[in-house]
Formats: sequence, structure tokens, C-alpha cells
Amino acid sequence: MGKIIVAMYLTLDGVMEEPSWTAPYWDDEIAKYQLDLLFRSDALLLGRVTYEGFAAAWPAAEDEEGFADRMNQLPKYVVSTSLKRTEWNARLITDNVAQEVAKLKKTGQRLLVYGSAELIETLLKHDLIDELHLMTFPLILGEGKRLFKENADQKMFNLKEIRSTDSGVLIASYTPDK
Repeated sequence: MGKIIVAMYLTLDGVMEEPSWTAPYWDDEIAKYQLDLLFRSDALLLGRVTYEGFAAAWPAAEDEEGFADRMNQLPKYVVSTSLKRTEWNARLITDNVAQEVAKLKKTGQRLLVYGSAELIETLLKHDLIDELHLMTFPLILGEGKRLFKENADQKMFNLKEIRSTDSGVLIASYTPDK
């Protein structure tokens, strides 16, 4: 059975939107953590907004570590009800999201989710998330899209690992309490 792995940048007040605020805290430890997650994955699972942002930025990106090449090479599954077509090695999922993602898990793939708060909400509702990696940055923005909406369904998770970087970012890894 495959896995759905979520990797998310958050502020102390739960904001996940437009994470340009991560730049002052970015260091080699975060970069290696993200590189390891990406290279252990078989495909990306993305919502429309994240997909469109990534598809505009990553094809032209280059780096010495191979992160950009891996991002560009991996197959992508994009969940959207409004997109009509995709590019950038992507396949569209337009309906029956929970069923389609469950089918993908059965193929044995490790699917990595970035951004995509609405997709994550759907995945949580249907108990499809196997790992949740939250990188919490030491700042409060006061406004912006939050990962978890008010009145979200209650879900319990088990802490598997926690560490802090020299720049003060907490990296916490959780698995669902099933």
C-alpha cells in the first residue's frame, strides 16, 4: 500500500499561504529535509492553486542538489474541478477525489502533497493521510489562509519525530491515530 505524505510550512498562527515568509529562516537543514522527502516520493499530489504556481516556476528552476530536476521529473496528480487540461507531467483528477486517491495509494506509490489546503481537508476527512510533516516557522502573520479551517473535523495524530533547526524552525512529523 502506498502513502500520502503532507509537507507544509506554517507560521505560529497557522498561516500556510504564500510562504515567501520562510526565506529569512531557510537553512541547509530545512533544504535537506525537503530534499529527502522529495526523493523518497514517487509522485506529487497537488491542488489546482499549488499546481499552477509550481508549473509556472519549477520548469525553469535549476539547483545543484537536483531538487528542481526531481520536481520536474516526478509524475503529478492534480485535483481540480475547474482545470480542463494539465501540462508538466500531470494527470487531472476532477471528481470522486477520495476514491481516486485511494486507488492511487493501492498502486504502492508514495504521494507527496505540498500546499493544497482544500485537498488536505478532503484527504483528512477520508482518512487518507499517512504522514503529516509540519515545519513551523517562528513568526506570526496575523492573517492569511490557514491550513485547518475553523470547525474542521477532529482528528488525532501521534508525534513521531520533532526537532528544531538553528534558525528556530520546528519540524514535527506525525502519523494518524487510527
